[in-house]
Amino acid sequence: MAKNANNAAVANALPAGYVPTLKKVYKEEIVDRLMKQFSYSTVMQVPKLVKITLNEGVGDATQDKKIVEESAKELTAITGQKAIITNSTKDVSNFKLRKGMPIGCKVTLRDVKMYEFLERLIRVTLPRIRDFNGISEKLDGQGNYTLGLKEQIIFPEIDIDKNPRIHGLEITFVTSAKTDEEAYALLKEFGLPFKKHNK
Repeated sequence: MAKNANNAAVANALPAGYVPTLKKVYKEEIVDRLMKQFSYSTVMQVPKLVKITLNEGVGDATQDKKIVEESAKELTAITGQKAIITNSTKDVSNFKLRKGMPIGCKVTLRDVKMYEFLERLIRVTLPRIRDFNGISEKLDGQGNYTLGLKEQIIFPEIDIDKNPRIHGLEITFVTSAKTDEEAYALLKEFGLPFKKHNK
């Protein structure tokens, strides 16, 4: 896990006063373009990215707690922020699930770490997907977008030799946009590669 620990350490060792590239781009370019596109009367109306949440459900964790612990380590390596383990809130006998059992892990990123992760996702991670042709444009109706990834090994921080279990995860982009159209425009401006045939 030395390589993963180093990646997390680098993400945590950002200099004081550091401003991520995408945060600068948002303030200096994206705000202006969205102001014109939607005819906002004030900068305060321009939607912004509030947080990014990575969530991983681990069904096998009911049989082996180490699996969810390994997944939490992976999310920590991917984001540079310690992942928290999520527990079941109720009993589900069909899945041999008891209240309080670990069933997954998640990380919520804001500000600097959010922008840093977004840039790595767009420029490094997504291009590693084989035969990649863009992501779906379907938003949730409330200005938020969830991207489902089938394999966590597309993240360069993951060493498949040390943890050969392949699994998916969800990345949710929470925006302050009042409509999906505004959120879509915001995320597209950031560089999320929506499918070419859309809009």
